[in-house]
Amino acid sequence: MEKIIPFTIKDLAKITNHRSGEIKFGEKMITVPKETNALEFLKTCEAKYVLFGIPEDIGIRANYGRPGAASAWDSAIKSIANIQHNRFCKGSQLFVLGQLNVSAEMKEVEHLDFNDIDDRSKLSQLVEKIDKDVSHIIFNIIKLGKIPIIIGGGHNNSYGNIKGTALAKGKPINAINFDAHSDFRILEGRHSGNGFSYAFEEGFLKKYFIFGLHENYTSKSVLDIIKKIEDRVRYNTYDSVNIRKEKDFNQEMALALEFINDDFFGIEIDLDSIPNIACSAMTLSGFSVEQLRQFISFFAKNKNATYLHICEGAPDLGEEKNNHLIGKLIGYLVTDFIKSNTI
Repeated sequence: MEKIIPFTIKDLAKITNHRSGEIKFGEKMITVPKETNALEFLKTCEAKYVLFGIPEDIGIRANYGRPGAASAWDSAIKSIANIQHNRFCKGSQLFVLGQLNVSAEMKEVEHLDFNDIDDRSKLSQLVEKIDKDVSHIIFNIIKLGKIPIIIGGGHNNSYGNIKGTALAKGKPINAINFDAHSDFRILEGRHSGNGFSYAFEEGFLKKYFIFGLHENYTSKSVLDIIKKIEDRVRYNTYDSVNIRKEKDFNQEMALALEFINDDFFGIEIDLDSIPNIACSAMTLSGFSVEQLRQFISFFAKNKNATYLHICEGAPDLGEEKNNHLIGKLIGYLVTDFIKSNTI
């Protein structure tokens, strides 16, 4: 766990806006005490949910995407710290572990060009390095019986989440992914577009459901691959649910749950599935924020829900006056998850 930059009580105090007569999450969330081993402390900590940030966009760069997702953790933690602590949701349920230290890796990619074959290879190697760190941290959190809530980075980190969880549980796990893209592309070197296909190929991912694929941005080759393994990988499309209305949103959630509910599963959320959210693959058409919140609430209340990952949001790519809104959205999603999961 030496790759974690711990989030301290001082860090929390700096970002919490104290107000007379109010109690904010930042006044109640738990942090690692100074000079204390994070894992040892987590063992005895009563908080069930562990907030963990991954401030990188290397996997996105390796996938020809626009960088910017590195700033999502910073934006999110500031918003979460200022949520009201009340009878609906309590800040004391959250343990803020901190963020993955990727400063050296982020510095290394500053001048790499993904159009250059050698540079692309370096980017993939750095993604693999982050994979190992993420899976190690997730393994340790889950082994202690806690539920990780992972914020930030590209969707390449789905691989580390799945691998770490599978190793902690001692068997492959399932995953549900709310996403405009499958991220099940060919094994051509690690990037944000093949986290699930690598996890599947290496035996960490058993069943996988992609919720809300965009028909215009899913290749024939990916659809052909999924067709051959439809006993283990299934999907629905955004177009069939929200545009042509051939399928019902609530019924589709129930069918997806039926598919993955035979074992532990991770909940993966890609913010590029929501219109007008600043991210590497921004869209103008997609599910609403309300539908995403309903989706998280629906899946979180199941006992097999093992982690939540919210990724690809890139506040740095939005208008400066509005870049706090991604953090605010992530705050809603985190509390929706906790409220349903606690029940």
